[in-house]
Amino acid sequence: MSRARDRLYWRARGGERRAYADFRDYADVGGGREALTPPGATRATADPEEAEALYLQRLAALKDRRLRGIAGVPLRTGLATFVQEHLVARAKAGKVTDEWLAANELMLGRAVDHFGAARELATITTKDVRGYVEQLRARANGRGATLSDTSLSHHLGALSNLFTRAGAEGAVSGGYNPVAGLLDKPEPAPEEAKWLEHPDAALLLEAARTYQPSAPKGGRRPVSFAYELVATFLCTGGRESEILGLETGDVSLDRNTVTFRPNGWRRLKTKRSHRTVPLWPQLREILERYLAERPPTRLLFPSFRTGEEAMLTDWRKLLDVLVARAGALDLVVDGHRRRAEPGEVRSKCFRHTYTSARLQTVDGGKPIAVFTVSRELGHSSTAMVERVYSHLGDVRHRADAVEFRVEQHGATLGDRLRALQARFGTTADTTRLALRTESVSR
Repeated sequence: MSRARDRLYWRARGGERRAYADFRDYADVGGGREALTPPGATRATADPEEAEALYLQRLAALKDRRLRGIAGVPLRTGLATFVQEHLVARAKAGKVTDEWLAANELMLGRAVDHFGAARELATITTKDVRGYVEQLRARANGRGATLSDTSLSHHLGALSNLFTRAGAEGAVSGGYNPVAGLLDKPEPAPEEAKWLEHPDAALLLEAARTYQPSAPKGGRRPVSFAYELVATFLCTGGRESEILGLETGDVSLDRNTVTFRPNGWRRLKTKRSHRTVPLWPQLREILERYLAERPPTRLLFPSFRTGEEAMLTDWRKLLDVLVARAGALDLVVDGHRRRAEPGEVRSKCFRHTYTSARLQTVDGGKPIAVFTVSRELGHSSTAMVERVYSHLGDVRHRADAVEFRVEQHGATLGDRLRALQARFGTTADTTRLALRTESVSR
């Protein structure tokens, strides 16, 4: 090793001498010419005694890091520091979305709060992780309940991913992951398949058509595209982030298509998710008028909650309002028909609904191929459609297009549709609708 250069020296800065140190002999473990800055300060210290203490502390840390590297012992790494390094590395890799980064920053921030910012990674044990899970179980979720097992599983996944990187980069011994050794991990409850048959989907869409939003608190713009948004979900089968991230250019009235492609607002789930689906006549009617009347924006369904155009991220409250407006809405849950409960209809329901409706359409006079439907959903095989998304209900509705028009189901909806019209008035469109429904019923 060359002549030792670890020494304390002083520089004149702003008329005052400030302390520095030369640790270039420890460059292999991060040493260099460094200002000796006390914690919480922005400039090097001017106090000789404090400078000597900071110098000795930094020198000891560099020596310890070098010795650990030689002996193969994990480096001393604080949890908070490594969390930041981990998130920065994931962001630079460009393989995750901003939403993923924000969610993981939140979840890992809770781990830092629980274990302590300075807690060394290598000292966190499986028993410690079990205590962390118990603490999370009692945490409020902001909706009047505590975190679900699904949420707990996401928190553990984020922490496990952090330890995977720590092992790869020498912050812990190779393969050390206290999350992996946890027994009785919280597991997400199996999700029940929920979907709407044609009449109920049409009733919900009619409830959205007659919806008039009130101005929210704070002077923000109300969500005025409930009808168009629900119609797009029902008539494309897109995933929630795919539809909320649609740009106006993704809807082609010339080619009668809707294209799901990655953009600056969100990425797609897989490579197969980049696809083009038909712009069905009913959806075309709805979106053509919407595009002609709406203010110009890049996003098809923008949010201005922050004052600037952004992607809508949570529309569950709006959906609950629409379900309540529809009144008696029937939901099919794992093959059993029952009345929808508050908070039960979510965007995933529309993906199931679209698939079931699409499988009843005809292509060239013959039933549509399952392969075609799987491609429209962004799947690489037919397995998911056959195993998860295909459902056979009580209503048979063979058609050339996917559509959910209440006038086609007047006899089935009957009093439910008339109740919706009576509760929310009769516009010109509703009057024509009532006449068509009455004729269909007769």
